[in-house]
Amino acid sequence: MKKKINRRKFITLVGSSSAAICLSPRFAFAGMPKSDRKIRIGVVGGRFGTSFFFNEHPNCMVEAVSDLREDRRAALMKTYHCSKSYDSLEFLLKDAKVEAVGIFTGAPDHARHVIMALNAGKHVLCAVPAALSIADCQMILETVKRTGLTYMMAETTTYRQPVITAKKFYQQGDFGHIFSSGSQYYHPGLEELWFEADGKTTWRHGLPPMLYPTHVTAHLIAVTGERLTSVSCVGWGDDSPLLKGNMFKNPFWNETAFFRTDRGNAFIGEVCWKGALVETERGEWRGDKMSFYAEYKGLDTHQVISTVNQRATDSAGFPVLSPKMEKHQQEMWWKTLLPEPINHNSGHDGSHCFITHEFITSLIENRQPEVNIHEALAYTVPGIVAHESALKHGEMMNIPTLD
Repeated sequence: MKKKINRRKFITLVGSSSAAICLSPRFAFAGMPKSDRKIRIGVVGGRFGTSFFFNEHPNCMVEAVSDLREDRRAALMKTYHCSKSYDSLEFLLKDAKVEAVGIFTGAPDHARHVIMALNAGKHVLCAVPAALSIADCQMILETVKRTGLTYMMAETTTYRQPVITAKKFYQQGDFGHIFSSGSQYYHPGLEELWFEADGKTTWRHGLPPMLYPTHVTAHLIAVTGERLTSVSCVGWGDDSPLLKGNMFKNPFWNETAFFRTDRGNAFIGEVCWKGALVETERGEWRGDKMSFYAEYKGLDTHQVISTVNQRATDSAGFPVLSPKMEKHQQEMWWKTLLPEPINHNSGHDGSHCFITHEFITSLIENRQPEVNIHEALAYTVPGIVAHESALKHGEMMNIPTLD
């Protein structure tokens, strides 16, 4: 257990949140990297792949880009001021100057593309999830071990501003024991991305919600390091014709899962594509000393609840000792934890610049990135099992540990 906790040491505040920040040696978020080396990266996938800032990082240059579509290749070249492009990942991987690859292709292709890149001798940063099946997760793990190369999953939740705050609280011991936690990833209207302009389906058509679980599971695992060990999941669908004929044979719009952790704690995660829901990716951490509730999108109501001897009267008129609830003014950690010129806001609540920096500096410093292959699978595999549980009407199922 000590090893797990040490791997997640993040920040320790001296005094208030505005005080000087001391970081674990594993992280390089404070100040400029202590090296002039530049990683030559290839970026693959001209939609999501354009939203990172590799060309701004002082230790990185974009050597080449790739997408199957010419318009998306052009977008990548413009974004990263790169004059070299390839028609496919296969051609890019033959470029000896490319040391690492950022893979931002469709989820069903992640395992195949990651394995191709690793076998070609390239370090890999890959969009979420790691894979869509346990067998593919195992193959990625085996390939990482065999090649000895770096793999990082680009999970945005790990670096959202409230999650960084929760890491701080956890590292300082403010929560006490987190006995229960939860996360909601609501993305209603996602069916707009299910079809191309010509009516052809995209990889997103009918994607089971819990096969895209990492925006949820990271809210717990990135903070405490716990592993999810069992799950009961319930799915909801409405016989919509939009769900018909999807390649996943998925009947659900939404899935809600109840997990047990390896420390005997509870975690509730929801991934929902449809309903009267506010688009959000948020977490809650409930401890015996303090709890922290991240806001719903746009409400500006991050809340901290602490146990204090505060006398009050409950709704039935009985005298009780009531906890103290306060609004938390969220720090913008990208302002203070990232080096110039990459210390600015970015996609998914400031997370993209953190992901870029963590991947590049992990290569420069020859260390494991925070969301390495083991963390990536800990984020991903529970969702795969949760969907199996939903197909079995909520049957409680054990979650395997891949190592």
